[in-house]
Amino acid sequence: MTQADDEILARSAAITGMGIVSPAGSTLSTFWDTLCAGRSVARPIVGMDVAQLPVRFACQVDGFDPSSLLSPKEARRLDLFVQYGLVAALAALDDAGNPAVDKSIAGIVFGSGSGGSITKFDQTVNFLDRGHSAVHPLMIPMTMPNAGAAHVAIRLGWEGPNLCLATACATGAHALGEGLRLLRDGSASIVLAGSSEASLIPLFAAGFANLQALSTRNDAPELASRPFDRDRDGFVMSEGAAFCVLERPEAARSRGARIYALLTGYAQNIDAYHMVMPAPDGAGATVCMQRALRDAGVEPADVVQVNAHGTSTPLNDRAEALALHRVFGEHVPPVTAPKGVLGHMVSSAGTAEAIACCLSLTNAVIPPTANFTEPDPGLDLDVVAGSPRPMLPGTVISNSFAFGGHNVTLVFGPPYAASTPTGPS
Repeated sequence: MTQADDEILARSAAITGMGIVSPAGSTLSTFWDTLCAGRSVARPIVGMDVAQLPVRFACQVDGFDPSSLLSPKEARRLDLFVQYGLVAALAALDDAGNPAVDKSIAGIVFGSGSGGSITKFDQTVNFLDRGHSAVHPLMIPMTMPNAGAAHVAIRLGWEGPNLCLATACATGAHALGEGLRLLRDGSASIVLAGSSEASLIPLFAAGFANLQALSTRNDAPELASRPFDRDRDGFVMSEGAAFCVLERPEAARSRGARIYALLTGYAQNIDAYHMVMPAPDGAGATVCMQRALRDAGVEPADVVQVNAHGTSTPLNDRAEALALHRVFGEHVPPVTAPKGVLGHMVSSAGTAEAIACCLSLTNAVIPPTANFTEPDPGLDLDVVAGSPRPMLPGTVISNSFAFGGHNVTLVFGPPYAASTPTGPS
């Protein structure tokens, strides 16, 4: 390795563990297999009265059972977003081999776009129907967004940096990026970073639908999420949690940890343009990607896959496509958009898609984008569709954009450098 390689490695985070709770599966193997199958998991909503809603389908977590971690009494005292987050976070730590840590400097970054929205909705109904005495006495600690970060720390006894982030659809990517920064500045020796979202409630479904952000394909939900397709008409609501364990590469190597990938670069900014629309020319996203590549010490030509934000909304996909052309010129790398399969996991999307990037690097495969059948001639992208595509060695970037104009780009590299002895190349 060259001195420059050593410097990049010293600024990177090794991804040594990953955990997922998603509509596409709640084990890494099932999640990956579902992505590679390239078929949407959107279905009619169950467990919620949707008769009066204009959109009656979503991507829901199926068969979730936290009983291995929580007693029935404990589960009743935790909103579903905390339950999802606990299961995914502890699964990631287990996947990393439950490394020994100095708990005083072990960090947690736990994001959630809406916190305990299910509990808040249910308790609002109780209050309006039956008065103040019907409100659950633990309503406040069950709904506050930082409940997830606190509960994971309490479960593990980790006393180091503990952050709760809420940047809407960019939250999960922000969590990983801020975890990287905690490692870089020495604030933490290990970081458990991710996000959790459980906001499939009638109020939110109505709000997104009235905003005209959702696809309205009630008769064919499995065809609704179609990123970059000419006939896209909105995103599909989804839910779940995803977490990664971040360690310094040298520490991971010294304990013999399996390393899925290296998180080598991170950048964030904001369009400062509109609350729900991206800057039409993709200027903010362009700058974000360029800064992330510089942070990782790589060139655009090194990128072999783009994990796009790709929500399936007309404006977002167009702005992202414009930004990609501004960054990569005529040679935009192959693009994949997992939301075609997963729907939009909102705050958890960025971490779930980061896991997809790491698995791509591990397997040298790009999963296809579901429902991409009619290319939009105005976008001119090489969207991977139909079946998985072999991936060349190189760098992968993952974009996350959010209401409010927040942009995040993460850069991932293969794990080989972390397992190569340092020294002259």
